[in-house]
Amino acid sequence: MDTNDAIAALAALAQSTRLDTFRLLVKNEPDGVPAGDLARALNVPHNTMSSHLATLSRAGLIKSERQSRSIIYRADVDVLRDLTLFLVKDCCGGSPELCGPLIADLTPCCTPEPLRS
Repeated sequence: MDTNDAIAALAALAQSTRLDTFRLLVKNEPDGVPAGDLARALNVPHNTMSSHLATLSRAGLIKSERQSRSIIYRADVDVLRDLTLFLVKDCCGGSPELCGPLIADLTPCCTPEPLRS
């Protein structure tokens, strides 16, 4: 990810409804969420949600797919990973102990739960 892409993504997320929308989409990966359900879940008028989704899409943070009469939105997890790596890439500055706590905080959210039989 280059600096301009990172700035576009961060600018798109720098608004509360868009940030909430993106977080909801990440939470619902890989299934995605129909646009109408996003608007209802966040109590946002449909036309306003459409504008927010367009901003997130232009920033490359989300993807959409038409399924019958609905448009399903999904977070682009690869872009999220790239943005996160862009932000922390040089955080250690030669001192790995500085990033250790950050990595420890990220690990629990990404560890798959064991399968139950």
